Amino acid sequence: MARTLFGTDGIRGVAGEYPLDARTARATGQALGRWVRESHAEPQVVLGMDTRESGPWLAAELAAGLGLEGVGVQFAGITTTPGCAYLAKTGPFAAGVMISASHNPYLDNGIKVLAHTGYKLADDEEELLEAGILSHLSDGPGAAAVSLVPDEGLDCAYLDHLASTLRGNLNGLRVVADCANGSASHLAPALFERVDARVQATNCAPDGRNINLNCGSLHLDALRAEVLERSAEAGVAFDGDADRALFVSGSGKIVDGDAVLLLVARHWKEQGRLSGGNGPPTVVATVMSNLGLERALASHGIRMIRTPVGDKYVLEEMLRRGVVLGGEQSGHIIFRDYATTGDGMLTALLVFEVMRDTGANLDELTSELEIYPQRLVNVRVRERKPLDQLPAVAAEIRAAESSFGDAGRVLVRFSGTEPLARVMVEGPDLDRVEAFANRIAAQIRAELGE
Repeated sequence: MARTLFGTDGIRGVAGEYPLDARTARATGQALGRWVRESHAEPQVVLGMDTRESGPWLAAELAAGLGLEGVGVQFAGITTTPGCAYLAKTGPFAAGVMISASHNPYLDNGIKVLAHTGYKLADDEEELLEAGILSHLSDGPGAAAVSLVPDEGLDCAYLDHLASTLRGNLNGLRVVADCANGSASHLAPALFERVDARVQATNCAPDGRNINLNCGSLHLDALRAEVLERSAEAGVAFDGDADRALFVSGSGKIVDGDAVLLLVARHWKEQGRLSGGNGPPTVVATVMSNLGLERALASHGIRMIRTPVGDKYVLEEMLRRGVVLGGEQSGHIIFRDYATTGDGMLTALLVFEVMRDTGANLDELTSELEIYPQRLVNVRVRERKPLDQLPAVAAEIRAAESSFGDAGRVLVRFSGTEPLARVMVEGPDLDRVEAFANRIAAQIRAELGE
């Protein structure tokens, strides 16, 4: 069945507009409630949100829908997506729901449903849930929206878990943390202080509208300036729901998810912690990860497996192969021994642990990663159409692939959350990369552009 509500990361949209309007939110709660009641012994759901001004009323509507099916709610209040996943797995809950649009502006929001396992729902489960939501949209108003009071003990349990993953402490490591005025705003400073890091926290004053606003993992310039000004040893930036983290070295170098995968994989392999299931030590990444990462890992005897974009697909491949480390260039890193989804604060702890164990800084730990020039062009489209039905676009892609051979890559895909075609070209020299990326993008624009 073709899905119309669920994308690659739950239900996304502009808060107040379909499908993030009050009626659909309540229908989502009711459909989830029926699924819980029919398939789980524990009729209770944990509910969390980030700092957007639309979060509280969406939470209230979801809780009302769940209540119509006799399913109770424990409200974590402002928490992270991985925090909600942890609570869903370890608490007396049939499922978890996180209200967040991650790195998007405050006007957007989203509903992410997590199973009791802590994992995002499989595609077929989302399809069943979507059918239930659509069937409830014609229902009457039902019960009034629920008044929710946060249970602070839920976030405390999550922070206890994160702190337990670190062996020892961070010995006064000087860190700047950009919390994106989002979910990490009160959690990250408390966590880093607890493990003996000297933390300077920035963008920790959410007002409902400033989440991700010129800050966080998509805007690293201010963090870089702060790290240099304070002579910090590292900087870390989270996104709105803190399921990703990007870093800045003491010298101001940007350290992305690819670099994190390399430095952790190499260290864990030396410690005998990097599982490959039945094969060699393995890391799972996506088609967006740089060719330089694949080659650097190979030089250490580490295999890299690629998946489609989305930490959901990274995790599925990790589970299938028995792999413990995977992630995305964008900073979603999954440490399967400790978490069921990408977790920015966990990533920060384990990166800082590698720095402590090795005595090396981030520049030294990432020095062997040779980044191949990569160009990403987004084209706004009026429709998604299979590329094999666009001969002129396919011809431009073949020309690029022929030009680069094994020394480059071309990836063209449609966004799962926005009306965009994403064109990525990677190769040994920037001029050729940009030329082919622009040619492919121009052809898509001519065929499908608004």
